[in-house]
Amino acid sequence: MNRADANVEPNAPPRALHNRTPSAEALSRALASLDQSGPAADAAEGDFERRRFWTPVLLFLATCLSTFYVGAMAWQPFAASQAQILREVIGNWEQGATYMAAVLAILLTHEMGHFLQTVRYGIHASYPIFIPVPINPIGTFGAVIGMDGLRANRPQMFDIGIAGPLAGLVVALPVLYVGILRLEPAPAQGSLIFHNSLLAEWMITSLNPKFAAHSPDFSVGIEELNPYFMAGWVGLLITSLNMMPISQLDGGHVIYTLFGRRAHVIGRIFLVGAILAMAAFDTYRWALMLVLVVLIGADHPPTSNDRVALGPLRWLLGLASLVIPILCFPALGLSQQ
Repeated sequence: MNRADANVEPNAPPRALHNRTPSAEALSRALASLDQSGPAADAAEGDFERRRFWTPVLLFLATCLSTFYVGAMAWQPFAASQAQILREVIGNWEQGATYMAAVLAILLTHEMGHFLQTVRYGIHASYPIFIPVPINPIGTFGAVIGMDGLRANRPQMFDIGIAGPLAGLVVALPVLYVGILRLEPAPAQGSLIFHNSLLAEWMITSLNPKFAAHSPDFSVGIEELNPYFMAGWVGLLITSLNMMPISQLDGGHVIYTLFGRRAHVIGRIFLVGAILAMAAFDTYRWALMLVLVVLIGADHPPTSNDRVALGPLRWLLGLASLVIPILCFPALGLSQQ
């Protein structure tokens, strides 16, 4: 018995005991302090948004520059003299601007698909954070959005996860369509070969049989690229990578909301299968991606309420979305000639 209990007299009125029990009003105040509302919370949230506004904006502008640069350099942003860089950028500025606009339209639409769903459900999320990489042929590593995922329930997490890839594909496929129509066979001069996904191969066969006859394996040399095809290729790549059924990738969100904790087993099977496939084909192009997934954590955390039903429409859409990596992933990626 502690000191407070010892000081209560047997015949004393219940006032002392009542004071030690939280009232409804006190509980309301305590809960309000935990809720992100009220003047103090609003001020803190305002500081949060102010701290994170300029970083996404500056990174987006940097990604505009990096994608413009690699496009103007004909996707060969490798070591070159300053005079050569200046000459290429000035001479190919239109190609650079076209690639920049096309690829960022795909990426921004993808990320806004996620972001607008978080706004719809009142889930706190950051603005899209783009990753500029001016030293690779793509010019970017895509973009990410940070969110308070523990506040989303099962159907909300499904909607947030699936919205980005579907929105991105709505833009990526027409861009790729235009790019395939503009593919022209050219003598091999460059050192990089872009291998295609199943979906891109089917589109090349039906839309540009002349190029398909020129390239039996449907690969595209770097000298044959045009900004629309390259942007569409990047769009399919990033969409398929995000839809891998593991961790907190978009596909990880979807498969967890479909199968719950059984998704952890599916994710591990996928991880082992990916490692075995790389070993079998003696290619380790995607090893860094797998390492990052393992470091982040292969398992998806629970939602705020895993018991809420998805409904038949979400189930059908979720199951159908599982074919996106199969159709859109260019397994061989890039290779040197």
